[in-house]
Amino acid sequence: TRRVAAVGRGIYALAATGLLDGRQAVVHWRFAKDVASRFSQLRLNPNNLFVQDGPFYTCAGGTSAVDFALGLVEDDYGRHVALALARELVVQVKRSGEQEQCSEALKFQIQSSDRFADLPAWIFSHLGDDLSIDALAQRAAMSRRNFTRLFHEAFGKTPAQFVAEARIAEAQQRLLVPRNSIESIAQSLGFRSADVFSVAFERFTGIRPRIYRTLRRAPKNNGSASGDSHKSAARARSTVLRAA
Repeated sequence: TRRVAAVGRGIYALAATGLLDGRQAVVHWRFAKDVASRFSQLRLNPNNLFVQDGPFYTCAGGTSAVDFALGLVEDDYGRHVALALARELVVQVKRSGEQEQCSEALKFQIQSSDRFADLPAWIFSHLGDDLSIDALAQRAAMSRRNFTRLFHEAFGKTPAQFVAEARIAEAQQRLLVPRNSIESIAQSLGFRSADVFSVAFERFTGIRPRIYRTLRRAPKNNGSASGDSHKSAARARSTVLRAA
């Protein structure tokens, strides 16, 4: 069999066969604890959208199933066909399997007040645009001073900190796609140059973009020689954005 896939709660049936023992598997965050307790041999990941380990694929389900299907189409027919299909499906953006189930934009929407309910999503969809305090205040139809004060009350950080963290969070996701160059990521996220982007990225994460990409895509195996790489990759995966 070329592929064996489990989407959402389908992981229960596939894991019960023992075929996933010792393999990486993705599960919907809601079922992570239960799956982990029932199938302790799985290398479970409750954060990512989908993952491949050998001929086995697991997907968190929900809307990530669309991204998973598009990923299979890309593997079989190429990127252009997958993107054309994504457009037909009115997909806002085609996500890679390593992206997190709960996006930064959604996290901020959850904690936002009614006054700023739509602003986080708008910011995340316009990261390459002018996101200065003046521009954001104008969009919110507020004075600069009032906007800054109310924004800080709603999110616990200044608008500039929010935008900087949003750009770095998105950069972390784009770095997982090999075809995205450092230069193109920097330009698309509103940085003046790749050097400026690299400095900002290191200030927030503690490492340079190229190193982050290498660690996140480090091969995973059980050999003892790769122990240090495993630890470094784990540290990169658990990087928490820090305010400048």
